[in-house]
Amino acid sequence: MLLPQLYMLKRETVQDGIDDIDGAVLNALSRRGLETIIRPGESVALTAGSRGIRHIDTIIAETVRYLKSIGAKPFIVPAMGSHGGGTAEGQRAILTACGITEEAMGCEIRSSMDVVEIGVTSLKTPVFLDAHAAAADHIGVINRVKPHTKLSGDIESGLVKMCMIGLGKREGAATYHRAIERHSWMEIVRSVMEVLLEKSTVSFGLGIVQNAHEELARVEALLPDEFLTREAVLLKEARSLMATLPFSNIDLLVVDEMGKEISGTGMDATVTGRKDGSAIRVGRIFVRDLTTETKGNAQGIGLADFTTRRLVDRIDFTKLYLNSQTAYRTDTCKIPMTFNTDREAIEIALRMAGTGPAGGLRLVWIRNTLRLETIAVSAAMLNEHRGAPRLTAVRGPMDIEFDADGQLKSPFAHE
Repeated sequence: MLLPQLYMLKRETVQDGIDDIDGAVLNALSRRGLETIIRPGESVALTAGSRGIRHIDTIIAETVRYLKSIGAKPFIVPAMGSHGGGTAEGQRAILTACGITEEAMGCEIRSSMDVVEIGVTSLKTPVFLDAHAAAADHIGVINRVKPHTKLSGDIESGLVKMCMIGLGKREGAATYHRAIERHSWMEIVRSVMEVLLEKSTVSFGLGIVQNAHEELARVEALLPDEFLTREAVLLKEARSLMATLPFSNIDLLVVDEMGKEISGTGMDATVTGRKDGSAIRVGRIFVRDLTTETKGNAQGIGLADFTTRRLVDRIDFTKLYLNSQTAYRTDTCKIPMTFNTDREAIEIALRMAGTGPAGGLRLVWIRNTLRLETIAVSAAMLNEHRGAPRLTAVRGPMDIEFDADGQLKSPFAHE
């Protein structure tokens, strides 16, 4: 089969991140007068999630130092729903992989899947809270604010979701995902947060906004009564800064790797066009492999159309199905058409993705949905990108190449 040639495009951006992360965190916390809320000797449970947030270890460590400076006794709780195989040991291991250890953070990590029920919402939904956090004098919620891969509303992924699903552990995550079958996401958010803010000891939040390079663009400390209103503002900022594919119509999207540390669905659905209401049309998706960091959890593989035997053989189905059950989703764990070699996969994918000659196929190739600084495109997309801001062709044309075993040679191998 005649394969289209590729061109490498580089995104030019002037977005700068915050250099002094420790200073930014300290300044954000100091401005809120937490020393008048948290008294010396009182315990503070700090949340730590499973997402691959750059500098999260630095952010949490500086928060610990600040709390100790006002006399508090901080400790860390994993707040990641059912991730890590739904076990306390698995969740602690995820934190370790993120550089979040007791030695590095300077405080204890209390990992447990035990929860307590603290109330019932107006929608008759129970509200759960991590048992260690529930026993603390205060809870500090730390998370990145960004668009969610499925949920849509003024609040998507951030402090509120961390309160509900992260601190709710498996029971909370499953309960709220199940409730979406009967109620809107924002109805659930408002009803659950009403109970949480009344009956828990959540005392502050630290919202993180990243730019297109995943660098820290803003860190802001919020008081509980600001969570719903201010997080909505931070979400708009995050959406304006995030990297997206600068095309509206793609026949085939090739993704080198997917994983839970990249997105909750392995590949960010806001990038791949698999989120309801997306402005981008992606006809077919071919995903080639899992990241090492995802530990076999291929959540989101069902949103692809083609994959490799290599990827499927690396799946830990226990983790995948537990994650899917908790998220109340069956679509994201289905296995797409699977091929023994990349050559076979991409030839079938191209044949099923377009209706015209190879030269007219609209192909885009990315490393993953977080790394969009450089992308490879076919000639048809090269013509379309002209006039789009911050994109420059830096290499090409070049052939799609395979090794002796029929596996693709990634154009990003030496990037």
